[in-house]
Amino acid sequence: MTAVSDTSPDIEVLRLEHVSLRFGATTALDDVALTVCAGERVALVGPSGAGKSSLISIANASVAPSAGTVDLLGRRPVELSSKERRALRARVGTVYQALHLPGPLRVVHNVSAGRLGRLSSIRAIRNLVKPTGLDEVRAALDSLGVGDKLWQRTGDLSGGERQRVAIARLLVQHPDIVFADEPVASLDPARAREVIELLVAAAERGAVASGSSAPPRSLIVSLHAFDLAVEYFDRVIGLRDGRILFDESAATLRSDADGTRSAELYRLVAVTGDRS
Repeated sequence: MTAVSDTSPDIEVLRLEHVSLRFGATTALDDVALTVCAGERVALVGPSGAGKSSLISIANASVAPSAGTVDLLGRRPVELSSKERRALRARVGTVYQALHLPGPLRVVHNVSAGRLGRLSSIRAIRNLVKPTGLDEVRAALDSLGVGDKLWQRTGDLSGGERQRVAIARLLVQHPDIVFADEPVASLDPARAREVIELLVAAAERGAVASGSSAPPRSLIVSLHAFDLAVEYFDRVIGLRDGRILFDESAATLRSDADGTRSAELYRLVAVTGDRS
């Protein structure tokens, strides 16, 4: 897998081979193989403990696998130096359910943090004191309907506004691949649909400030909601007990009128260990 310098279709941006993840006696992932190409929208679905969050943590290079290999944007994270790994992580955007937005900071600081991976250590520290790139930050917030929140404290915003701030941070980062780990798990159906639509739009959007045209980013999202997966994504991967149960196009699953796949995925069994 050669280094990825663009996001043209059919270029692999992620490949997992024989990946396993263990925590003591608990196996979170068991011999998982997965390939994602540039521009693909992939949903990971399955019950709690299926291994969805573990898979994203390995795929975005936050966690090293216990066994197997991971290639991310043409690089193998475990073989990189700290500097090289930092440069790779700057090309990877992740939105977590908890959002990771410090409440006391103003919105401008939280959004501007998306740029830190492209700055030197000294410039990154200065940026925390006096944010730069304000035009880009403001444009990202404007595109999400919260441009007027630029100087507000993030902790004073509503839950929906904080979701938009987290996605604005992603936009100014300009990642080549986007991960979202259970971004709608605690939301009502209407808000969940809105957040998924924002994530899909963010992946499809090019450079925000300049208005230039850029290829869509690959998007990999973990979900419980099977209906959202088949509606908004190209491909749906079902996980159960740390293994991939199926990997099919959303179009194929939409034609599964009797819901056989989803029923198989979510059937109730005794759960041993937490593979979330």
